[in-house]
Amino acid sequence: MNIQQLESFIQVAEHLNFARASEALNVTQSAVSRQIHTLEEELNTKLFYRTTRTVSLTPDGAIFLEHAKQILGQLKVATAKIQHHTNARVQVLTIGCESETDLDVLCPILDACRGQIPAFHPVFRIIPHRSLLNLFFQREIQVLFGFRENLPIKEDIVFRELEKIPLCCVLPQDHPQAGWEEIDEGSLYDQEFILCNASTIPSRAVEVQNRVVQHISPERVHASENPQVVLTLVRAGYGCSVLPGVSLHDGAIAYVPLKNTPPLSYGALYHRNTADPVLKRFLDIAPRGKGQ
Repeated sequence: MNIQQLESFIQVAEHLNFARASEALNVTQSAVSRQIHTLEEELNTKLFYRTTRTVSLTPDGAIFLEHAKQILGQLKVATAKIQHHTNARVQVLTIGCESETDLDVLCPILDACRGQIPAFHPVFRIIPHRSLLNLFFQREIQVLFGFRENLPIKEDIVFRELEKIPLCCVLPQDHPQAGWEEIDEGSLYDQEFILCNASTIPSRAVEVQNRVVQHISPERVHASENPQVVLTLVRAGYGCSVLPGVSLHDGAIAYVPLKNTPPLSYGALYHRNTADPVLKRFLDIAPRGKGQ
């Protein structure tokens, strides 16, 4: 796989037209076709449906598009770093997250890094759990953020806790129980409920959700595979759910801690004895940045 293949694929995917893609790349249409054909052979899958009149992405093509853009972006950053070698070189750190919700936790850390690491350029990979772990083990991701119970700990891998996050009942702000200091699991049994099947949420949250829905009739349960969709449904008044209390700044949603439920350990996963100076500096700043 090379840059020309990725650029050709992205242009065809965005234009859905080989002629326009070749114009954008300033190459012949046959050259674009060859690049796509070679890429499909290497991946052993079809990336486009083609007819005499239309071009469209296959399901595999749609999945690969996001990764191709991220890979090409990282290659461009790496190329720029080499080509523009100065005393204040770009310092890139590849950070893995399971969902956009992690960004709320990382914001104060990134803010602290911006002032303390010269030319700091964080690059984020927000992709499914299994793919994220594969990239981490291949060392294509330098640091991975998530809940302790979701992350594999081995001899050469270190988990550094950054904070304890309560497991909460997530309610619309105008809900009668939104102002409570704590909420009992049993009080959710007579609520409309939103079940989240995502692998990105901690297993303890899934366990509580599964217990709750056993007491609720099916027509009163909504299902989603994305925590962000769950939050949207809560905001819209479709019911409540059980999630980690991460996005506490959301004014439309109340996070009420569950009674008698220990908090969740959230932190950073990285390889032991790393020689990367940017990662070492980042890990040194992270606990203090979180405490701001």
